[in-house]
Amino acid sequence: MDSRDLPTPGGLLAGMIGHTVVIDLRSSYVCLGTFQSFDDAFLELVDADLHDFRDGNATREVYVYDSARVGIRRNRARVLVRRDEVVAISALSDVAES
Repeated sequence: MDSRDLPTPGGLLAGMIGHTVVIDLRSSYVCLGTFQSFDDAFLELVDADLHDFRDGNATREVYVYDSARVGIRRNRARVLVRRDEVVAISALSDVAES
């Protein structure tokens, strides 16, 4: 496969706009919400849950799975996430069920 055939990072992110996503961060935080937009520095989510795992006993996997199953615990109308802190982004619908 030629590198010209690979999607651009912006193209991959653009395809997720409007979807409910999970953003795993380098820190003890995870962010879930509707992916609204992005630029070179930030990802914007609305109707979001910015969760710090130091505030509870659930693991990242359990918390995200529960959110996929019962719904996002919204605590932010809008949040900007620094792109340089992101480890992974995926659609909430892609979260494994077991």
